[in-house]
Amino acid sequence: MNAVVPASRSSKINRHHTERIAVVYVRQSTTQQMTRHPESTRLQYGLVERATSLGWDRSQVQVIDEDLGKSGATAQGRAGFQRLVSEVSLNQVGLVLGIEMSRLARSCRDWYQLLEVCGLFGTLIGDWDGVYDPGDYNDRLLLGLKGTMSEAELYLIKQRMLAGKRAKAERGELGMMIPRGYVRLPSGEVAKDPDEQAQTTIALIFDQFERLGSLNGVLQYLVRRHVLLPHRVRSGLRKGDLEWRRPNRPTLADLLHNPIYAGAYVFGRRPTDPRRREPGRPGTGRRVAMPEQWSVLRKDQLPRYISWEQFERNQQQLKANSAQGIGAIRKGPSILSGLLICGRCGLRMSPIYCDNGHRLRYDCSRMAVDYGEARCQSLSGQVLDDFVATQVLRALQPAALEISLQAAETVEAERTQQHRHWQQRLERAHYEVERAARQYQAVEPEHRLVARTLERQWEDALAAESTLKAEHERFLAEQPAGLSAEQRDAIRRLAADIPALWHDSATTAAERQAIVRQLIERVIVTVEGDSERVDVQIHWFGAHATAATITRPVARLDQLSYYPQLAARVAELHGQGCANSAIARTLNTEGWRPAKRCEMFNAAMVGAMTARLGLRSGRRTPATTTERQPNEWTLSELAHKLDMPEPTLYSWLRHGQFKARTVISQSHRLWLIQATEEELMHLRSRRGSSHRNAVPIDSQHTGFTEVTDNRHMP
Repeated sequence: MNAVVPASRSSKINRHHTERIAVVYVRQSTTQQMTRHPESTRLQYGLVERATSLGWDRSQVQVIDEDLGKSGATAQGRAGFQRLVSEVSLNQVGLVLGIEMSRLARSCRDWYQLLEVCGLFGTLIGDWDGVYDPGDYNDRLLLGLKGTMSEAELYLIKQRMLAGKRAKAERGELGMMIPRGYVRLPSGEVAKDPDEQAQTTIALIFDQFERLGSLNGVLQYLVRRHVLLPHRVRSGLRKGDLEWRRPNRPTLADLLHNPIYAGAYVFGRRPTDPRRREPGRPGTGRRVAMPEQWSVLRKDQLPRYISWEQFERNQQQLKANSAQGIGAIRKGPSILSGLLICGRCGLRMSPIYCDNGHRLRYDCSRMAVDYGEARCQSLSGQVLDDFVATQVLRALQPAALEISLQAAETVEAERTQQHRHWQQRLERAHYEVERAARQYQAVEPEHRLVARTLERQWEDALAAESTLKAEHERFLAEQPAGLSAEQRDAIRRLAADIPALWHDSATTAAERQAIVRQLIERVIVTVEGDSERVDVQIHWFGAHATAATITRPVARLDQLSYYPQLAARVAELHGQGCANSAIARTLNTEGWRPAKRCEMFNAAMVGAMTARLGLRSGRRTPATTTERQPNEWTLSELAHKLDMPEPTLYSWLRHGQFKARTVISQSHRLWLIQATEEELMHLRSRRGSSHRNAVPIDSQHTGFTEVTDNRHMP
């Protein structure tokens, strides 16, 4: 080595030092320093000669260089430094040599740890200026000062570099990774991709997200239409070449979140959180900052595909689609998914589908799922959806003409965009064919190997063009080239009658959800006790609200809010000697309504009610004399005894919940159920438990009583 070694030997070096090994610690902060500044690395390796001049044999000098290319800001991730501390702790090191203190550690925490260990085991520390004893007060003070200066130096270097980086970013000149749809010119400026199809594809993605409102919807749209995404090769021999790749969710998410497409230059979108950073991994610890937290935002700095207002709308839509928002539009008949709030606990109510999606109910069970509490409330979804749909259609009525024109323009624009995209794909395929043909025709016939390769490329290009033309023909066959006059008139007629458009079979549930979300911010529902009455508050965008009370179907008559009055009226009519059929007709005439399923009372329902009220005996005398065993009950007798509906009891019977036998005569079939007093108590307990956890049965009952002030309509 060419290093100059001082000839003098320090008086601090004793025999018990030279009996142990000397360690030369070598470190460079980055791989760039190793390649661009090799002289510093050579000087550090030259410390081996300094160790021999201080009295150590060359065989006793050990070099630790595992930390080349690693920062000294922390000991984590530096295997060489950790090995050095371990060797000193084993009392095997007499001298630690470094070109300067900053090579050993840039952190006072790590530096003082090394000083403590060296002082405890009598290990000396040396640099190019001298040899120091950490156990000596003056040397310890000097070493501590050098460690503090080393840490401060690193801090100042970082601050200068970050300040320069920030200043360059504020001018919009700091280089950044440009996304697909853009290229960097030789002058350093950022421009749109010169390929017209690449520009059209990027614009298509933003147009479809504006129309569909979800990332998954855009992905499905691109996949169904075989649309590929442009990608410029970033490195290698083909750097700068344009490739076409399959669309995927992460790519679309990055594209929709990137403000560069709105023409904005942004710095500080993903700052580093020191608490999350992993030692030895500089790219870790990054988090996504909110727009108001960005360090630099320069609008209209770059070429744009969308306006800044559209970018903000996209971010709001993506946030609303997340789990923390109202969620994306889902499949299913519910039009209030993500908008319905429980008026009791304030949590979101979930749609639940039964009978293969033919029945819907809204259920507030978050507390039951998370904390094991009882269900908060539940109601039939069809009743609520019908009421909200009526309010939405009433609010939309004045906008019929605008909807008509916008619908026609949207369909035409989408078809025009699709045809333009297909024409660009066909044009590119034809260009590849012509290019392959020119290459084949330009080769000399004697170069047969080259000619055969170019011939195969020509054939592949022709095959690809033929396949693309066939796909284009199938696309044209699936939909007409443009809207005819009849189609435009049909759209205008349908849009003029908004209720018909809403209920039309071609209108999907997702489209109904999208319409509702454009008008309604949230819907708060509160079931009054266990009754059929439900208070509904519709909060429209624009700080307007609509309050109403609707009627939901309930399982039992005693759940009705007017059950005491109904029971009194039935008792009164029964006391007048009226038959069950006459009582049913009177109740229907007076406007009384049963709990569910039926819109009107009948004789059987009145008979069951009179038996429950004790107006007649619940025991029925069979038409034929049947010999009973002890503790046997008929189905109606046991239902009256347990105060529960006969259908529920019969369902338990069919599922084998208790013992029963049948008695069949010429006129009827009679069930006799075996139930002792102990079994009756068990059945009552089971009935009470199932009633507490039960969810009201959905039905097609859609009546509601509205008490609203139309002046609050938006």
